[in-house]
Amino acid sequence: MDEIKLVKPWMVAVWPGMGHVAISAGFYLMSKLGMHTLAEFSPRELFDTDHVEVKNGIIRPGQLPRSRLFLWKDPQGKRDIVVFIGEAQPPLGKHAFCQKLIELAKQWGVERIFTFAAMATDMHPEHASRVFAAATKKESLAELKQQDLELLKGGQVSGLNGIVLGVAAEQDLCGICLLGEMPHIFAQLPFPQAALSVLKVFTKMADIEIDLTELAQQAQEVGEKLGELLATVERSMGQQEEDQPEFETAYESDEPTEPRLAPADEQRLEALFQQAGENRSKAYELKNELDRLGVFKEYEDRFLDLFRKVD
Repeated sequence: MDEIKLVKPWMVAVWPGMGHVAISAGFYLMSKLGMHTLAEFSPRELFDTDHVEVKNGIIRPGQLPRSRLFLWKDPQGKRDIVVFIGEAQPPLGKHAFCQKLIELAKQWGVERIFTFAAMATDMHPEHASRVFAAATKKESLAELKQQDLELLKGGQVSGLNGIVLGVAAEQDLCGICLLGEMPHIFAQLPFPQAALSVLKVFTKMADIEIDLTELAQQAQEVGEKLGELLATVERSMGQQEEDQPEFETAYESDEPTEPRLAPADEQRLEALFQQAGENRSKAYELKNELDRLGVFKEYEDRFLDLFRKVD
């Protein structure tokens, strides 16, 4: 990775996790800031092949998850932002990988590293998500309190969202974890309200502005749907088990299926890819459509290629 010069940079590191909170916030931030690809870690160092892919009867090598860094250079020269997006958390060597990431951050002069995560509570899905926080340095706590954040009094932050900050603490690098609140009953479902709350806090702390309209609209729609679903569940409590299939099948599993797109959907995706290629602020609308159609995995590399730097 080539040596680069950054201005007072902060880094955000995200991986898939509960509620898709971290990964959704990372993608949204990357899209709205119009970032470009900065560097990539070799997947062979992090993952081993555990499957092959079959399409139309033809076996192909399984694609390994990618781990990439994206850069936004502040046009005003105040603070650059680096976003690391990992498509999956490596099964082994988590601490060693986090050490490499922190070493790279220090090499680039990163002043703070942030991770995003979810905090499952008994909140109602239509209510605003609170943001909880923890930091690697005591002097950061006063700043977090000024942001009206709730400090974690105890517990654990699981996965790389926590481990990387533990390594940051070992390396005397300021690290902060922002956890968006989500309803525990829907812990396995995407919850954009938590991602929205986390991004509001982060952008305020970083003194940057991004348009949060799309994410806010998505959060409201999902909150209303889950609120209706919760009401249905509450009405159904106490009924016989055979009366509950509507709730159990309301959200399908994340198991991959062969996409079957209608021609109109394919045409719309092509149009959105063209628009996002010309204006990367449109990329989040594209991602929402890919998610709605259930084909983001198939198009993920093409989507992220929109953020490659063109010399």
